[in-house]
Amino acid sequence: MTSKLPSINEAKAQAKRLRTTLEADGKGISHCKALEIVAHQHGYRDWNTLFAAIGNRPPKLVSVGDRIKGRYLSQPFEADVLAVEMVGEDWMRVTLDLDEAVDVVTFDSFSSFRKRVRGLIGPKGSTREKTSDGVPHLELDL
Repeated sequence: MTSKLPSINEAKAQAKRLRTTLEADGKGISHCKALEIVAHQHGYRDWNTLFAAIGNRPPKLVSVGDRIKGRYLSQPFEADVLAVEMVGEDWMRVTLDLDEAVDVVTFDSFSSFRKRVRGLIGPKGSTREKTSDGVPHLELDL
């Protein structure tokens, strides 16, 4: 069995491409048969076994209870992961409890410290939202 399994959607897309290619060669197969072939290509007995192995789990970037490092608003941190919620196929909302609060204000005469942080991170471990200098708000060291 392969170490890196595709997501459910990727496996279904592989089956669709296989079916389209075979139909173009005049060797049409059912969608179910294409799913079974994809399962075999990944080393599984059948589609149901592959589906169970993949599950509807989020990609393993972080899990609740993990200790992680990264940068929030360009400031380094270490934190515990308190919550992970999938948002779409490749994005997850994480809630972090930082070991030490970070100042989220850049003015010298004013400070606002934050110890708990939430962010929507993508498959590379960073947010889409960026600071004015182009740095993601939240970046995890993966």
